[in-house]
Amino acid sequence: MDNLKTKFGKRKVNEKDKTSLVQSVFSEVSQKYDLMNDFMSLGNHRIWKKNLIDLMNIQNNDIIVDVGSGTGDLIDLMIKKKKFIHAYSLDLNKKMLIHGQKKILKDKITNVNFINANAENIPFNNDFFDKYVISFCLRNITYINKALDESYRILKPGGVFYCLEFSSPSSNLVKWIYSNYKSKIIPYLGKKIAKNHGAYKYLEESISQFPNQDTLLNQLNKVGFVNSSYINLFNGIVCIHKGYKA
Repeated sequence: MDNLKTKFGKRKVNEKDKTSLVQSVFSEVSQKYDLMNDFMSLGNHRIWKKNLIDLMNIQNNDIIVDVGSGTGDLIDLMIKKKKFIHAYSLDLNKKMLIHGQKKILKDKITNVNFINANAENIPFNNDFFDKYVISFCLRNITYINKALDESYRILKPGGVFYCLEFSSPSSNLVKWIYSNYKSKIIPYLGKKIAKNHGAYKYLEESISQFPNQDTLLNQLNKVGFVNSSYINLFNGIVCIHKGYKA
């Protein structure tokens, strides 16, 4: 069982090794992470995240967990949208979590808890959160189904799951342009800006290996989510999935 293989980008690695490999990538790029997001997406990641926050229909006193919170962009947007929420920033990578904590606390936002934990094993009781959100993180998780099971477990009945992630464009022309951009431009930017070609080569490969919109939708339904749906942004380059806990 220890020799079971999984994908780390296009490489096959032992399942037990993937998590540490992914964390190493994010530790290496944590200081340049926000800057690289702006360059790679031409600033559009800010629009995608704003669309997600608008869709979430956040209410005062919502208890929300942001899984794979990274540098805290989403929580920052949530607080600006609704000041009276209880937010939990959860990330397995300590460097990213510390970076996000510094940014959020700099804005004197104090109603945020920072949790160093794995999305596959979240240290909260059943039926705890009103909303679960994961943004550009799900594809990096070793056992995606475990993470989805956890998301369902910790949501209250009627709670809502949201996932913003790279996906598959619907137009063949956009798909061709995007494929070339991912394989050539993103690693080049990683080399020039973050001084790390390998990390952004992994990023490109992880996007390509991630399930398409309908496959992920089926996975959500199998976990138990109801009224599941998705919204394509930028022709499906990115996609927001949503599901309700029955």
